[in-house]
Amino acid sequence: MAEQERNFYARSEEEQQAFLEQTWCNNCQEPDLGMTDPSEFEQDGVIVIQGKCKKCGEIVTTELADDADEDF
Repeated sequence: MAEQERNFYARSEEEQQAFLEQTWCNNCQEPDLGMTDPSEFEQDGVIVIQGKCKKCGEIVTTELADDADEDF
């Protein structure tokens, strides 16, 4: 299924800040380095926020899980 673009900036300021700060960079192998140039899209029912690591510039990806799918 094709990517469906979403508007990252339609999120609340608080949500935006959390996604921009709470990151994991696979290249740096460090948490919370932050990201720049965020974009948001949906693919195969998964919402993805993607940007560049503030430290190294590599692509950082955050996939949003649907809480309704979690088993308790």
